[in-house]
Amino acid sequence: MAKYDLDLFVIGGGSGGVRAARLSAGLGKRVAIAEEYRFGGTCVIRGCVPKKLFVYASQFPEHFEDAAGYGWTVSEASFDWKTLIANKDREIARLEGVYRKGLEDAGAQIIEDRAVLLDRHTIQAGSRTYTADKILIATGGRPNPHAALPGHEHCIFSNEVFDLPELPKSIVIAGGGYIAVEFANIFHGLGVETCLVYRGKEILGRFDMDMRRGLHEAMEAKGIRIHCQEHFTEIEKRSDGRLDAHLVSGKVLTADQVLLALGRIPNTEKLGLEATGVETGKTGEIVVDDYSQTSVDNIWAIGDVTNRVQLTPVAIHEAMCFVETAMKSNPVKVDHEAIATAVFSQPEIGTVGLSEDDAAKKFDEIEIYRARFRPMRHTLSGRQERMTMKLVVDAATRRVLGAHVLGPDAGEMAQLLGIPIKAGLTKDDFDRTMAVHPTAAEELVTMYKPTYRVKDGERID
Repeated sequence: MAKYDLDLFVIGGGSGGVRAARLSAGLGKRVAIAEEYRFGGTCVIRGCVPKKLFVYASQFPEHFEDAAGYGWTVSEASFDWKTLIANKDREIARLEGVYRKGLEDAGAQIIEDRAVLLDRHTIQAGSRTYTADKILIATGGRPNPHAALPGHEHCIFSNEVFDLPELPKSIVIAGGGYIAVEFANIFHGLGVETCLVYRGKEILGRFDMDMRRGLHEAMEAKGIRIHCQEHFTEIEKRSDGRLDAHLVSGKVLTADQVLLALGRIPNTEKLGLEATGVETGKTGEIVVDDYSQTSVDNIWAIGDVTNRVQLTPVAIHEAMCFVETAMKSNPVKVDHEAIATAVFSQPEIGTVGLSEDDAAKKFDEIEIYRARFRPMRHTLSGRQERMTMKLVVDAATRRVLGAHVLGPDAGEMAQLLGIPIKAGLTKDDFDRTMAVHPTAAEELVTMYKPTYRVKDGERID
């Protein structure tokens, strides 16, 4: 008889956990997966998917405005928040069903309960106890509550945004990362008076500075107020139900809602890690090696709970590597280099590879190719928004180290740019590629002369 009930027990039904469970069960392994809430995790239930639907909803006012330049007369438009929420909920329920069906078809056992580790091979889920040869932890993360902030209990977080009973007339958002920036653009597009408060000097730290500044300018031109080098000292509830956000400068911002988008923390509390000896880091993240293996050799962890790269496709990639390594005995290291990503702001940012600043620190000399122009779609609409394309190139080898786009469909471009940059192609390869005309993306293969160089950290024009 088998030593354990299961070959694999997966804790967490998000994108990474579901992929690992489904593929492992498909190999004929005895697999169970436990999820205490809903399958799909942050991405499907309260993250990427509903957010992108909200982005689409928030873009229509600009589409209606732009239509006039192309000869269209659009009658007075109105927006119903409750309709958006109801339609979003239906789509999320459909996607959750897809996740469940995939697990069932593969033969995985679904456990709708919270799972807690009792020891390195034993898991308690509800009233039952299971034993497993291998355990995979994929419990994800959650918004940092910032409990030390006085009045934080009056605020909402990204989880609650998707189910607000009413659309606020005004909102103040704390944070300067992609979550804060995306929600600022969403709420503004839906007609909400929007203000963004960020502790740093410029929004979107770690992104290329041209993208950061360009988006900042575009957001303020639309009417979004941005306060950099500021942070909250207290959130106070008024007698009329509105909120006063007190800033360190002494300013007070009054709004119907205050959204805290100040980072995320791993879901490791009360998971039973202490009983197993699994090592955790300063923020509670599970420490893993290049193969996602923890300090306990039969326990692995993937996704946001490891606090490596908090992106859904990364969790899925880590799941695929886990299956190869742990279930197929074919060790495959996780590759976190040159990850393409997007900020679904308005305008969008699409980026892959090194920023100019990061490349300048790692290479003796780099070339910067940059084009800034008004995209063709705005020529008849009258919209003044500019688009930026940028390539960062190692001067010695001509390898393209990074590509950055600010403008319409930048996210779509980033996905395709990820291929040549991951493949290590050179600027000469880009130059040999024929342009598709007329498109905005053609600029990526027609920038033949560098705009400037950076040598030993100094810009050379």
